[in-house]
Amino acid sequence: MSRFFVETPPTLGEYVIDGPEAHHLGHVLRLQVGESITLFSGDGYEHFAHILEVNKRTVRCQIVRSQLVNRERPYSLHLAVAMPKGDRGDFLIEKLVELGVAEFTPLITERSVVKPESCKAEKFRRAVIEASKQCRRNILMKVHPPARWHDWVQTNFSVPKFVAHVSSEGMPPPPRLGNAVYAVGPEGGFSDKEIAAALQQGWQALSLGPTILRVETAALAIAAQCTA
Repeated sequence: MSRFFVETPPTLGEYVIDGPEAHHLGHVLRLQVGESITLFSGDGYEHFAHILEVNKRTVRCQIVRSQLVNRERPYSLHLAVAMPKGDRGDFLIEKLVELGVAEFTPLITERSVVKPESCKAEKFRRAVIEASKQCRRNILMKVHPPARWHDWVQTNFSVPKFVAHVSSEGMPPPPRLGNAVYAVGPEGGFSDKEIAAALQQGWQALSLGPTILRVETAALAIAAQCTA
């Protein structure tokens, strides 16, 4: 059954879908009157509906049942990552959603090549929505505004916090379970100054093995290890 994201939580009865989702439903997938679809708005509920009418810009449907469906991890994982170049950033967000990461923060570090801007927030959100449609998550991964490492590292998190460091051979790998915050630096890693600042703020350095991983590989390795 095809899934569509709607901004307003539906209630039982008739509901009108508009915008990009209506276009995708009617003009890309070409679904027909009478077919069944699922709607979600990011609040944890799924809404089951039948299509009543497909118009040029809107789709009218009948919501017949709503159900709270929890597909979230039993713990909250927050990843902060210095964004990789180009499509690798989109790939990263898509896979973090699939792996059940709860929160994501784009980082700006000394060695960052990509400078994420607030104007990209809608692009990031759209990527989260598309990934959530595919993997059947009903709560959207929260994407925070871009943060500078010097400021963000001083945040007083109430959960354990870890920083992936290329010179941390012999350090433990990511713990598998529990609420936590993880930070991944850019190509070339965090600078010694940035690592020192993290350790002074109570962050723990961790190892991802003897090889040097790309940014998105490192972030996904952490997410996969912690959500297994």
